[in-house]
Amino acid sequence: MISAILLAAGESKRLKGENKLVKTFKKKPLIHYSIKSLQKSKVKKIIIVLGFQSGEVKKKIKKQKKIQLILNKKFKLGISTSIKVGLKKIYKKDKGFIIMQSDMPFVKTSDINKICNSINKKKYLVHALKFKNRIGNPIGFDISVLAKFKKIKGNIGAKYMVKRLKNNTNFIKVHSGKVFKDFDLKKDFNKFE
Repeated sequence: MISAILLAAGESKRLKGENKLVKTFKKKPLIHYSIKSLQKSKVKKIIIVLGFQSGEVKKKIKKQKKIQLILNKKFKLGISTSIKVGLKKIYKKDKGFIIMQSDMPFVKTSDINKICNSINKKKYLVHALKFKNRIGNPIGFDISVLAKFKKIKGNIGAKYMVKRLKNNTNFIKVHSGKVFKDFDLKKDFNKFE
């Protein structure tokens, strides 16, 4: 089984008080796109880690069997805390897991499935999407990497593991850098309308 940790606890600091995940993009809340791509993928369980304005974000998530919500009370201490909270819900008997951001609406189900297929082959520890020289999220991991995440702190995320385990990473080509676009500013919501 492959599970996904969807990080949805961030403070949207560059939007000054607004939560980007509940902000509307193409008539739907931003978080909707990541969830939809994961729901249609080969991922069996989606662990959504909430934090900042968790009540508001929760309202935008439709209950579904695949989805498990979890709260990170220490979200202000950085992305690493959300990853660790999510990893507590991953079973050691799983084949692997994917860490994904919830502010990236252009990640397709096919991108997630490429990562799942790579994890299932069991040849590498890390499975990362790549466009030209750019590496981006979501990133997949073999279950054996789970323990390595225990030491991360602050704003260290999944990309850190790609650097550490570069020689054991399968770089999966994608055809556009747009897949890596995360929404941080108001103009991002208007630019892609």
